Amino acid sequence: MMAQENTGIIILAAGNSSRLGQPKQLLDYQGRTLLRHTVEQALAVSSRVIVVTGSENSIIDQETGSAATIRNENWQEGMASSIHKGLNEMLLKYSETENILITVCDQPHIDASVFSELIEKRQLSGKKIIASCYSGTLGTPVLFSQSYFSDLLKLSGHEGAKKLLIKYKDEVGQVLFEKGSVDIDTPEDYQQLINNQ
Repeated sequence: MMAQENTGIIILAAGNSSRLGQPKQLLDYQGRTLLRHTVEQALAVSSRVIVVTGSENSIIDQETGSAATIRNENWQEGMASSIHKGLNEMLLKYSETENILITVCDQPHIDASVFSELIEKRQLSGKKIIASCYSGTLGTPVLFSQSYFSDLLKLSGHEGAKKLLIKYKDEVGQVLFEKGSVDIDTPEDYQQLINNQ
């Protein structure tokens, strides 16, 4: 349990979902919004959960529950700015945080067990980066130990954590998240999700 308490979870929810035409954070799936679902699953694993919002901020804030929320005024600059905002806020609130998990809110099949597996793999493998594996690739949610916090803070523009998974590929462990490939970017993606529920 100590490892979970030393792990903070940052939920990136600042984008404006331009391809979707409406905030993906607020899409309804199985009785709750995608953001609310992600927050609930994160809080089931760690009390240190920070949601980074940006676009449509006032509406989205209502869906963050008891998680801490920080607004990224520069969300239009790209994902790196939200990672910076979330990580800096995490270290300000919880200076003793040893690992952070970065996740997004448009993977409807995210579950507390995925977060727990990433943390457990970090403990058991000795690897300092643990990524989710799906559809032949590595992606979010992804865990970084504190030795990579400075690398995360050096990301810029639209660079996400994926850049570090490539740069440090020999230091990356992985857990299988089969349904991680399902994310919502377009109206068609959402319709397919609803049709398959």
